[in-house]
Amino acid sequence: MQKYKGKIDGFFRWVKGAELVELQEIDVNEDPVRPDLSLEWRLANSRKIFGLKYEDDIEGIICVAFTNDIPHSVKELDMMSELAHLKDEKKIAIAYTVWSRKRGAGKEIINKVLEYATKQGIERVVTLSPLTPMATHFHIRNGAKQISINEKTQNFEYELRV
Repeated sequence: MQKYKGKIDGFFRWVKGAELVELQEIDVNEDPVRPDLSLEWRLANSRKIFGLKYEDDIEGIICVAFTNDIPHSVKELDMMSELAHLKDEKKIAIAYTVWSRKRGAGKEIINKVLEYATKQGIERVVTLSPLTPMATHFHIRNGAKQISINEKTQNFEYELRV
């Protein structure tokens, strides 16, 4: 029993100590969802890359674009985030890729992005996810609601806690 208590305590210690940090560099080949998107693309037009940092390690990564509408493809995401950047109006945070290096980091980085979005006055947090069972299970298990199924993608929405 003591062995399990130690594991649980260790898990909560790292979750409580983890912080959301903005990253300027990642290895895009590590991205299991969209490794074809270049680092330059991920940082253009006010797009951001966030890491979940615990001590000196990045335990999870999420890439977010800001738009004023919900894209159904990466091409739409590109155009919508460029327009939102040019107009300096960013109402929706679109998480288009997320991965973790440690168990629980995916869920935790989503929670941190929800906190960030609320503080920034973002109105909605929506995903642009691949049509895979893994993406569906991940988002539903973490509290999102599926809002559309598209030709090659699907969108989930997370509720912002105000």
